[in-house]
Amino acid sequence: MDKRKKLLIAGGDMRQIYCGERLCRKYGVYTIGIEKEHFPDVLNLPEADENMSGEFSCAILPVSPPDESGNIFTPLFSGTINTAYVKKLLKSDAVVFTGINSIKMSDYFPSHRIFSYMDREELAVKNAVPTAEGAVMLALEKLPVTLNGLPVLIAGAGRIGMSLAIILKGFGADITMAVHNSKGAAKAGLLGVKSVYTEKIDGGYGLVFNTVPSVIFTEDVLAKFSEETLFIDLASRPGGFDFKSAEKMGKRVIWALGIPGKNAPKTAGAAVADTIIEIMENVVY
Repeated sequence: MDKRKKLLIAGGDMRQIYCGERLCRKYGVYTIGIEKEHFPDVLNLPEADENMSGEFSCAILPVSPPDESGNIFTPLFSGTINTAYVKKLLKSDAVVFTGINSIKMSDYFPSHRIFSYMDREELAVKNAVPTAEGAVMLALEKLPVTLNGLPVLIAGAGRIGMSLAIILKGFGADITMAVHNSKGAAKAGLLGVKSVYTEKIDGGYGLVFNTVPSVIFTEDVLAKFSEETLFIDLASRPGGFDFKSAEKMGKRVIWALGIPGKNAPKTAGAAVADTIIEIMENVVY
């Protein structure tokens, strides 16, 4: 434990609060860009101010990158926080953690080392289950039918796709995984579910989950599906759908980004904190 090291959590959603809860067991944790009313009653993280210039060894930014003006994502704050203010609070050798490392991050923090916690494999694995659980919860809210017996297509046999298949099997869904190659088909077979190659997708499904960040569901593919089919896209940008064609065709497509932060912020925040601790202890120092 090193309470002498001061960490700054700047903005973000409930994940950042629970990330701070985990980190404060090892470090001195302060926040900016989060109003106190959002903190759980048992958690009291102090707020940093301009008098603490140059005191912080680390800044932790939200998953969403700063905008073009350098303003940080602050959904739990009525004002704005800029990267220039964060930089002022950092030591000269401080490190910056961000979710998505956009091209402009090095412009905002030119003299600091930048780490993307979302790029870490251990965090991707931990995020798979809350993402899959949240996606199934969303489907249950939006569908007028049960999952039991429903033909469901899962595009992608990665961590999230496999987690989805396991959960949906418990509901008794009729699952098919859309895969790119024989390796994906073998993974589907290990779970006891059917598979189809992506170029042979047909439209006989009432629910479709996409986990692949590449446009699989083009206008031609979407035309094969009923207007009653619910599509849930879990992939990062650019997503897996031709969204303009989907809208024109009246297809129900939900691009469900950031599910762990919405449905399981405590679990997701703890996972971010553990990743940051790993990098701090084994890479930075």
